[in-house]
Amino acid sequence: MHTNVNALFEALWQDYIEMTPSAAKVHQLLSKGEPIINDHIALRTFNIAKVNLEVLAAHFESIGYVACGDYKFEAKKLNAKHFEHPDTTQPKVFISELLVEEFSEELQSTVNGLIEQMDEAATTADNFLYSGRHWELDTKTYEALLAESEYAAWVAAFGYRANHFTVSINHLPGYDTIFEVNDALKAAGFVLNASGGEVKGTPEVLLEQSSTMADKIPVSFSDAVINIPSCFYEFALRYAQADGKLYTGFVAASADKIFESTNVKG
Repeated sequence: MHTNVNALFEALWQDYIEMTPSAAKVHQLLSKGEPIINDHIALRTFNIAKVNLEVLAAHFESIGYVACGDYKFEAKKLNAKHFEHPDTTQPKVFISELLVEEFSEELQSTVNGLIEQMDEAATTADNFLYSGRHWELDTKTYEALLAESEYAAWVAAFGYRANHFTVSINHLPGYDTIFEVNDALKAAGFVLNASGGEVKGTPEVLLEQSSTMADKIPVSFSDAVINIPSCFYEFALRYAQADGKLYTGFVAASADKIFESTNVKG
């Protein structure tokens, strides 16, 4: 496991921009030469013992991260937690897991079959969180998963890596509102996730979020190479709580819509 927070996030970022060619362009557009502060990253997995949320979390807990919030997504059949580092300049981490047993027997059997192909040792290796796919997958299996759960299909196709990074608008010079950021992105030709509106959340819930729609990239399956949605870039503006400190949690209703940034439609 990594011993250095910055090294881990740098490796995650390099893998992420390979999967998300537009992210480097967005970064360049918004940064105007200044460093961008990353609000959080998100990772996806299945609630199977070998690779469940706790297995991913251990990599972050070993470098000082602490669990700070639990979330449930009934419609998408997910559980999630977010983690924070004592150094508040470090990104928060949002990890979700699919409740596999709540799906059809076909999906359960497929997902268990994929995870069985993994070497247990891979899950504790330094590079696990950006190691990608550890199993054979054909297009028919991907399509069958997709018909039942976009999330399951995404993890099957992409494996272990950051699903998104998030620009902290609070730390972004030259932008005061999320609407200004969205306008700049749209003017530059980026497509935003409009599920539930382009801006998810409100000042009242202390968090506003928006995101691009995932890039479509060519992915190699065992029988073909097809273009499918990969990863996306998110933007978050946090508001102060009653104690004057910025809210650090997540809003389940908003996150539910953010998940749809990887939907195939759009």
